Amino acid sequence: MKELIKLAEKLNIRYCENEPMKNHTTFKIGGNAALMVFPKSEGHVSEIVKCCRANGIRLVVMGNGSNLLVSDKGIDACVMCMDDDFSDIRLIDEETVFAQSGAMLMKVCRFALEHELSGLEFAYGIPGSCGGAAFMNAGAYGGEMKDVLIRCSHIDENGESGSLNGDSMRLSYRHSAYYENGCIITGIYLKLKKGKREEIKSKMEDLLGRRKEKQPLEYPSAGSTFKRPTGYFAGALIEECGLKGKSVGGAQVSEKHAGFVINRGGATCTDVLELCRICSETVKDKKGVSLEMEIRVTE
Repeated sequence: MKELIKLAEKLNIRYCENEPMKNHTTFKIGGNAALMVFPKSEGHVSEIVKCCRANGIRLVVMGNGSNLLVSDKGIDACVMCMDDDFSDIRLIDEETVFAQSGAMLMKVCRFALEHELSGLEFAYGIPGSCGGAAFMNAGAYGGEMKDVLIRCSHIDENGESGSLNGDSMRLSYRHSAYYENGCIITGIYLKLKKGKREEIKSKMEDLLGRRKEKQPLEYPSAGSTFKRPTGYFAGALIEECGLKGKSVGGAQVSEKHAGFVINRGGATCTDVLELCRICSETVKDKKGVSLEMEIRVTE
């Protein structure tokens, strides 16, 4: 870690030691990260990767932490956080938007609206970063990133720059090639289409209103807790099993939407995982359906 700190100081990269992860996740849960660094450029990402590789340091990459549950013990690794320092958004041509991976998806949606570009309305209200959205092929209300995502730039495990486009990104339900290839997404390219500002704005506001009405946005969470089982909805299955409102410590199955496990106050990672285990086992026993966690658990 000392070598990483030296590198951060040399390149003027912001860093924090023993940083509480609960301050960097939407769940507001998690112990401390041994070291957290905040790159400002793709060159910074490359240098951090090379330094970690040379010194045998485990590297964990995150964006807004909106789909992340961190262990109560924290993360004994270097956590690279793509945040506002890595959030440039610009037009490549009249219908193509480039965004660095740390840019919030909501901000990119508003950028698209300003330029009268349609196709990204479904993402308005998703609380993640662009890198995270591409990584997991985020989606909502009938749309998903694969509908508009045409290319991802990245830094590979050796610190070299590269990119994937089209079918090579292997985008499917809550999955991409980046789950397996070890590369760090640094930017995304979105192909949108010209539209009418008022129509785009109206659709965005409608979807955000539906999200606020149906989802427990007033509590910390990591969004939908389980992936959608083929032919079913996880929230409906959990509710049918009588688990709506079920609590373990400070974690609770939301009384508003059973597809969300929320932090009612003081929840630990252990609380959340135990509650998820109860939901999974109960649904399997009563409904014969297996639930798979959508939330990524990191330690």
